[in-house]
Order: sequence, then C-alpha cells, then structure tokens
Amino acid sequence: MVQNLGIGIGAGLVSALLFGMLLKATPLAVVLYLLAPLPILIVGLGWNSRAALAAAASGSLALALVVSPYLGLGFAAYLAVPAWWLAYLALLGRPNADGSLEWYPTGRLLGWTGATAALAFIAIAVLSAPSHEAFEGQLKSLAGTIVRAQMRGLPSAPAKPDAARPDAGEPVADKPVGEKPAPPEKPSDAADAAPAGSEAHDDLVDALARTVPAFAANGLALLLTFYLWASARIVQLSGRLPRPWPDIPSTVMPRAMLGLLGLAVILAFAPGYAGVLGTALVGSVSAVFALQGLAAFHDRSRGRPARGMMLFGLYLILFFTQGIALIVLTLFGLADTALNRRRRPDGATP
Repeated sequence: MVQNLGIGIGAGLVSALLFGMLLKATPLAVVLYLLAPLPILIVGLGWNSRAALAAAASGSLALALVVSPYLGLGFAAYLAVPAWWLAYLALLGRPNADGSLEWYPTGRLLGWTGATAALAFIAIAVLSAPSHEAFEGQLKSLAGTIVRAQMRGLPSAPAKPDAARPDAGEPVADKPVGEKPAPPEKPSDAADAAPAGSEAHDDLVDALARTVPAFAANGLALLLTFYLWASARIVQLSGRLPRPWPDIPSTVMPRAMLGLLGLAVILAFAPGYAGVLGTALVGSVSAVFALQGLAAFHDRSRGRPARGMMLFGLYLILFFTQGIALIVLTLFGLADTALNRRRRPDGATP
C-alpha cells in the first residue's frame, strides 16, 4: 500500500508539472498542459483509486506551495479530482451469484463523465470569480473580444457617394489653390468593429456570453472521455488493467440522463451560478449524448459489407464540418437512449 501511495505521489507531481507548463504560454506548453490528467488516470486504473487520490492531493499541494494557492485549487477542481473520480468509477464492480464480477457499466460511466465536466467548470468559475456579477463581466469581456475579432474580418461597408451627403452641392470652403485636402482620419479599431456599443452588438455579445459555459463544458466532457479511453488503453497494454476491455459500441446511457438534460434546460434560466450550472450541464450532457450517438452508429453498422466506408465517411464529415455534425449525433444519441432499440445494452438498466 505504501508503494502504491508513493507511485501516486510521483504521478501527481508529474501531472502538476504538466499543468504548470501552461504558464509558459507557448504551443509546446499547451500540448504538455493537455496531457496533465493522464498520470492521475493511469495510476488510478493501473493501481487503485487511493493512489489516484494521492496523486490528486500531492499535485494540488505542490502547485499551491510552489506557484500559488489559487493555481493549486484550480488544478484540483478542474482536472485532478475529476480524473480521480472517473478512475474510481471505472474500477467499481460487484460480485454476481455465479462468482463473476460485474463491472460498472460504460453507459453510466459516460453519463458521469458529462456531469463531472459540468461540475468541474462551475467549480473553476466560482474560484475565478466568487461573485456571479464579476464572472458575468468576464464572460461578456471574452465574448466582446471574440465578436470584435470576427467583425474585423468582415468586409467594410462601401462609402456613401457625395451626392448622398447632406452637404453635397455646397461650395467648398476657400482654400489656397493647389493645397491638398487633409487626409481622412484612419478609423480606429472601435470604428472597424463599428457596431460596438450598438444594440445589435450588445445583444450578440450577451447571447455569446450566455453560451460560453455550454461550449466550455462540452469540450471538457469530450476531453475527459478521451483521457479516460487513452489512459485505459495505456494501462491495458501494460497488463495492469483489472477489468476486461468493454464493448464500447454497445454503450447505452440510462434513461435518467434524459431527465438530467431536461432539468439542465430548466435550470439554465435560473439566475446566478445556478443558471451557469444549468447551461454547462446542457453542453456537457449534449457532448456525451453525441458520443453515444457515435457508439450507436458503430454498433448498428456491425456486419454490414460497407462498414469501413461508412465509418470513414462519418469521421470525414465530422472533420470537415468542424464538429457541426455532432448536433446530428447528439439527436441520434438522444433517440437511442429514449427508444432503446439496441441489440443488447452494456449492462446498464435503461
């Protein structure tokens, strides 16, 4: 047990180092930062959940002491604790009557991944701004920056002809002959983004700010799912994965996830951080439904002669539409959960 804790502490320090690389703000540092949860998940799946908990605690404490307490708390809330929790759930099992072991169903694990992503986002939001008004101001500032950047890339409106100006036809003010007219003033950045301050611009910024939690939690849910899959593959290759590899295409989330999505939509209209949590849940739960839709497509294409081309075409569409096709997969996943038309669930009771 002491050896497992030592391995966990070492993994936590490595994870903290990778997380802290984000302060370098270089492309390589961002890549290393994205690998931060893997050491915790690997020790959690390859050894036990206590080792993963030791990794989460040691990494958080190291960042808090060496860099700042805020960074240590952020690491714990956003990556370390979610990684430990998912590793713990993945190794849950209960004995059957025949002596075999029934492992935690992948459908429920996928559902927990979506819920964990939303909770991690709301935790880091509260840490960054304990006041909801301050957090809302941060979101609007971010949304305003995005809108201005997008509007600068749009072609500017053509200048109005002189005939349309109110002073058209008036005599030109007396000026010395041959004197060049003063050059027009260069429009400022604010003018480039002209509508800044207009009602339409403000409405666009407000709408984008309200959706930021959904997009952020959506991306985090997809990342956490990938981290869990990748770390499990690594541990399986080492021969230390305790549970057999599950049949991922047969993954079916319980119908309770439909209720959670409905509750999240209602909660999104609540004021304060309750509304932020609801919006984040809408995004993260939609992400895991999209993943279930992808699993259902894999499952339903089994045994078909053109299965390889079908899957290749699907991933090609996902790549070239930059994720827009995930909306269709989300609807497919919702229908798959609601109707339960699969051959066989993955062990979860719908």
